[in-house]
Amino acid sequence: MWNRLLLLKAKLLDHKGVRRYGANATWLIGEKFLRMFMGLFVGIWVARYLGPEQFGLLSYAQSFVFLFTAIATLGLDSIVVRELVKDQSQRNVLLGTAFTLKLIGSFCILPLLWLGVQLTSNDSYTNLLIFIIASGTIFHSFNVIDFYYQSSVLSKYMALANTITLALSSIIKIVLILNKASLVVFAIVGVFDTIILSLGLIYFYGQKTHHSLKEWQFDRVVAKRLLADSWPLIISSVMISLYMKIDQVMIKEMLDNDAVGQYAAAVRISEAWYFLPMAICSSIFPAIINAKKVSETLYYQRLQRLYSAMVWLGIAVALPMSFLSDWIVSLLYGSAYVETGQILMVHVWAGIFVGLGVASSIWINIEKLMLISTYRTTFGLVINIVFNYVLIKNIGILGAAIATLLSQMSAAYLYDIIDKKMYINFKMKTLSPFFFMRQKNE
Repeated sequence: MWNRLLLLKAKLLDHKGVRRYGANATWLIGEKFLRMFMGLFVGIWVARYLGPEQFGLLSYAQSFVFLFTAIATLGLDSIVVRELVKDQSQRNVLLGTAFTLKLIGSFCILPLLWLGVQLTSNDSYTNLLIFIIASGTIFHSFNVIDFYYQSSVLSKYMALANTITLALSSIIKIVLILNKASLVVFAIVGVFDTIILSLGLIYFYGQKTHHSLKEWQFDRVVAKRLLADSWPLIISSVMISLYMKIDQVMIKEMLDNDAVGQYAAAVRISEAWYFLPMAICSSIFPAIINAKKVSETLYYQRLQRLYSAMVWLGIAVALPMSFLSDWIVSLLYGSAYVETGQILMVHVWAGIFVGLGVASSIWINIEKLMLISTYRTTFGLVINIVFNYVLIKNIGILGAAIATLLSQMSAAYLYDIIDKKMYINFKMKTLSPFFFMRQKNE
């Protein structure tokens, strides 16, 4: 048996495709691990420095802007990657068109944000924070360069750009803390991060891949085709943004900034590892597309393995985190964040369904069933808003954590029961905890 395993390992290591995708995933995961540790270290320091009330206000402003940023992305991300994998010769047209569309989208969110804040009880200072943070979305348009890196399995350049941005941002935040800077300065640093990341992406695109932004071209026909494919994903992305961040907005409106700070502190820890499912799925996306070209059997085998990996990854994080939540919060945040531990204990289990949702989005994209993304995220959003309203009103911020868990489970798993097209995914997800054990027995 050991000889067979060693032989299989040798074959895999010798396989050019495995080495390529493995190296790509390693760069992505390595950068995200660094981001997790540095982000947690500096982010927690910022949270301790600001205290629950001011940290809650900053988190609320970031969450409010996040509700609208999905409009700026236009749901193009996975669509453009898919098209680039199919035909690299269209690189300049696809990137140029996607960049122009995303730039237009980023400017469109500013008047929508203005309308949005009119419906809140925000004071002028809170609205100032919101618009400072929102200005950074303009520079997110340059993230289209990452679409090329993903399609070409060259994510190390995105990882390098992110690492440089993280290092500079962390140093600046530490200096600000030591010099007792005001809250508004921390909001400005977020905009600075997006500018530095954009410059890094442009540099590596020109110097390492020997391409130029001057080669990009906008094509109306391509724009119409991309938007025709992506409009369900735009709606889906808006719904995802809402049910990811509406909890913090509702907490602010129903309770206060301190409650948002307590909740946001738990979410920062709970979601710190979400990069892993996203990095794994992003890296393996081209491999699953190619598997479908070979055979349906290989295609679904790879999907099943991916679902199983997502479930066990989620359990491996959630189980110890639940038992150690109070100790972790006390160690990291201090006595000011007294309510954060119980929130973390519940919220961390939502990660299992986040992983399954990200993984099943690959199937939806490949099968070109983008409307399903809209339906299932709308389903999850309704569950989230209803439970947030009822539970926050009755049991406070713990209710928001329960609502998040129920909504993620509803969108990423339970929805598959009621949609015939998704039912095959429901069966695979249900079998996911047992798949590796079954493979071992075979």
